[in-house]
Amino acid sequence: MSHAATPVLVIHGGAGVIKREMSPAREKAVRAALTQALQNGYAQLKAGKTAVDAVSAAITVLEDDPNFNAGKGSVFTHDGKNELDAAIMDGSTLDAGSVAGVQRVKNPILLARAVMEKSSHVMLIGDGAEEFAKQVGIELVDPAYFRTEERWQQLQKALKEDAEHARHSDVETAKHFGTVGAVALDAQGHLAAGTSTGGMNDKRWGRVGDSPIIGAGTYANSGCAVSATGWGEYYIRTVAAHEICMRVTQMRVPLRRAAAEVINQEIPSMGGNGGAIALDADGNVSMPFNTDGMYRGWIGADGVAHVALYGDENDGTGEPLPAAADSSAQP
Repeated sequence: MSHAATPVLVIHGGAGVIKREMSPAREKAVRAALTQALQNGYAQLKAGKTAVDAVSAAITVLEDDPNFNAGKGSVFTHDGKNELDAAIMDGSTLDAGSVAGVQRVKNPILLARAVMEKSSHVMLIGDGAEEFAKQVGIELVDPAYFRTEERWQQLQKALKEDAEHARHSDVETAKHFGTVGAVALDAQGHLAAGTSTGGMNDKRWGRVGDSPIIGAGTYANSGCAVSATGWGEYYIRTVAAHEICMRVTQMRVPLRRAAAEVINQEIPSMGGNGGAIALDADGNVSMPFNTDGMYRGWIGADGVAHVALYGDENDGTGEPLPAAADSSAQP
């Protein structure tokens, strides 16, 4: 864009919300965290900072909040560990950074950004990523920092069901779409996208989903930015975030249609589910999902934070409310 853009920030905190399972106190806390993330990120944009700055600021808030499956609230692996993934991409340069399987990085999104800005690489994993974090001054914590009793009990339930060869009996135990993310458009017309996650409850063998894979769960170019939240294996196989942006920038498909085609048609047709947030260079916002709900929000020219959780809740985008799919499906 050759002229100054109106800054816009869009965030998500994961898909698959079930209304009847959330207490009023939990709902209030989730809405407050989403609002704070929007306000922190938008403050960066209003101050003339970059879309990357806004994405980083917003995601950091959600990583620090135990209500989200990222950072402090991350789920446990089958072996009782927390393995965190994150990615960030600058659409104006196509620079990107990501990390996977880190266990001591307080804010994985900040390490992903450091990989993008302070290394010659795009993706670092495990111990090597943490060694790099030490060298560039990214905060490390004791692994116990990430433990929450709620997530630990979810793992215990899953392990019991594993032992009985039973299907996980509730969505939270089976959850494979817990993620946080942000996309932003700054005053210079530049876009960025970022995503952070604790992955899948009870995951094994060093499993990595779509979040840290550039093009799958995270992607931005000069005309489109996407952060996804869903069943990662399907987002990887469809290269979902890149696919949406290619439809927008190369095929000139309107943003909402492009996002809906991938999230609500292509991925479900293969057996997957989830959602995404998308933003184009004109400031158009799309937040499609095919689960019962998705933590989501956006803030634009009027500076008002719009937050929604449920599938039947108006999120202020003017998009039709989705028909909820069966979010209990699991790998």
